[in-house]
Amino acid sequence: MTSNQPYLLKAFFDWIVDNELTPHLVVDATMDNVRVPLQYVNDGQIVLNVSPSACMNFHMSPEGVSFQARFGGQPHYIDIPCSAVLAIYARENGAGTVFTPDTISEESDDIIIPEEDNQVETLQSAPKELVEVKTDTPKDNAPSKTKKDRKRPVFTVVK
Repeated sequence: MTSNQPYLLKAFFDWIVDNELTPHLVVDATMDNVRVPLQYVNDGQIVLNVSPSACMNFHMSPEGVSFQARFGGQPHYIDIPCSAVLAIYARENGAGTVFTPDTISEESDDIIIPEEDNQVETLQSAPKELVEVKTDTPKDNAPSKTKKDRKRPVFTVVK
């Protein structure tokens, strides 16, 4: 079977945009056929804002993502194979996903995901470990909470 990563990438992108949030991609800039401005690469990775308002001629296919964007006022053509995308998330709340090890280069051990306050969180080998999602969902017999009373899910790395 082919990889499901391109389909998940497209689904998460659509979900983030449909919820009027800003999608960002974490890309392994060291992989073959990745075209990104190298001066913005940090520790072999680059985080790209791929919102419709930030990109021109955006195209996403099972082969990859391509678009034109400005970096420091200079136009650049960006071309990324799907296998080079390490994660996709919404800038505003961090909702998104980190892709599994079979779609990620073995040379990359850390995935750096900026938080909304511009701090950087490093998930040590996150794709190789289990990620547990904790939510405040009611038990089967407990009275259900209204949508307003529910808390957002929290991702916790389980070693």
